[in-house]
Amino acid sequence: MRRLLARLALIAALVAPNPGWAQGYDVVIRGGTIYDGRGGAPYVGDVAIRGDRIARVARRIPGRGRQEVDARGLAVAPGFINMLSWATESLIEDGRGQSDIRQGVTLEVMGEGWSMGPVNEEMRRLLIQRQDDIRFPVPWTTLGQYLEHLQQRGIAPNVASFVGAATVRIHELGEGDVDPNPEQLARMRSLVRHAMNEGAMGVGSSLIYAPGNFAETDELVALVTEAGRCGGMYISHMRSEGDRILQSVDELIEIARRSGAPAEIYHLKLSGRDNWGRYEEVIRRIEAARAQGLRITTDMYLYPAGATGLTAAMPLWVQAGGQEAWIARLRDPAIRARVAAEMRAPGPDWENLMLRAGPAGMMFTDFRNPALRRYVGRTLADVARERGTSPEETAMDLVVEDNSRVGTIYFLMSEDNIRRQIALPYMSFGSDAGALATEGVFLNSSPHPRAYGNVARLLGRYVRDERIITLQEAVRRLTSLPAGNLGIRDRGSLRAGHYADLAVFDPATIADHATFERPHQYATGMRHVFVNGTQVLRDGEHTGATPGRVVRGPGWNRCPARH
Repeated sequence: MRRLLARLALIAALVAPNPGWAQGYDVVIRGGTIYDGRGGAPYVGDVAIRGDRIARVARRIPGRGRQEVDARGLAVAPGFINMLSWATESLIEDGRGQSDIRQGVTLEVMGEGWSMGPVNEEMRRLLIQRQDDIRFPVPWTTLGQYLEHLQQRGIAPNVASFVGAATVRIHELGEGDVDPNPEQLARMRSLVRHAMNEGAMGVGSSLIYAPGNFAETDELVALVTEAGRCGGMYISHMRSEGDRILQSVDELIEIARRSGAPAEIYHLKLSGRDNWGRYEEVIRRIEAARAQGLRITTDMYLYPAGATGLTAAMPLWVQAGGQEAWIARLRDPAIRARVAAEMRAPGPDWENLMLRAGPAGMMFTDFRNPALRRYVGRTLADVARERGTSPEETAMDLVVEDNSRVGTIYFLMSEDNIRRQIALPYMSFGSDAGALATEGVFLNSSPHPRAYGNVARLLGRYVRDERIITLQEAVRRLTSLPAGNLGIRDRGSLRAGHYADLAVFDPATIADHATFERPHQYATGMRHVFVNGTQVLRDGEHTGATPGRVVRGPGWNRCPARH
């Protein structure tokens, strides 16, 4: 009996918490400068993690954690939120999310107009058919199933999504320029409610592209009303960021007012030199709506160029019916002549980015056809000269030869306006890019540098070097501001009980290195990153851990579809 009791005592001693451990904490981050995410004054202190949650934040936490992280001289902040992520496919290819994790991004928010669900059988077929270097099956049907698919595969960052207005439109109407009848609109509204019940953050639109542009204001109000009833918001790439930007801001405000949902402008910008001086008019409209009690917010990326495809250089009518119909039309000489003429003139009902950037301001980023990849990193003007065809003819030829929209960077924006926008207190930030890696299939393209540097560029160039806003304000705009806008209550702040998403970085050295000419370069200065209490970045290197989860919106399990 004595031996048995002795053995039991020994076992109890072995499994009992070490009295030196601080309250049984798994991790204690020591001596960093705490930026709480809410804009409070920074102070030197400790952060303790137990399991997947923050257990305590204090100036001094006694004892020791199972893991101790020395953060002296470093900033300790909540993990950053990427309000406009296109990591939809890149995380399928590589769940580590390297380019964003190395900048402290712990939540990727997707859904700019197009979302990865809901899909019907025809949409599934086209989604597979149109894949480029990243190839994957599509076992899901709904948006919620897609997000769960990511989590099950293993991802480092957390993920969330809006449901795409264009996605529910395609589901019921296809890709043509048609209006829904009452029955079709009712089904579209039901799809939105179903997505909200699965945890979508709201409805996202992208109104410069077909078929999203074919939606009229009343259709968008109907969809956003469903999201608003479920606690969600509306977020939009507006119909115009150039010549018709004031009318487009007015439309977004009207949708917010009529639907009752808050609204955000995706990547606020003024495209084209002729429009740079309209900044004050745009901000006056936004702030007048805010003064009336509407919650209108904005986000942005921090570069003077955007990135999309040659879709934005051609009129919408030629793209009606989808990519295959567009390419087929571009083989018709009569249609080509009409398209070329419209590419040279301002479009009355479409955003002609070619006219604003000019062929010399359009740089190609990726091609499906390996024979065309020699053009990556070159301008349309340069390629047109080499081929001996006009810029318009060259653009159409490349779309046909590549059987794709042809990834293109457009130089459109003013650095001065970028600086002014950063100072807006309701401005958050989104990369408008995937979460990439400097290896594998990602090297087949030359992406916009925002994929590797958007957050680091903010914290290094614009906060530390140019002092446009304080570091605590920048952290607020990367964390609690977007979390609050999205209705996320347990992330975005360093607060006991919140999920342990943390970014630990050196404010003196954090910097972006990606350029338009050499984009595949990681940012530096981020030391440690935790997602749901698990360390995914240690001493600046990815640990390989994939603890990311689906983050669901306020309508989750509260908004069943009506029948």
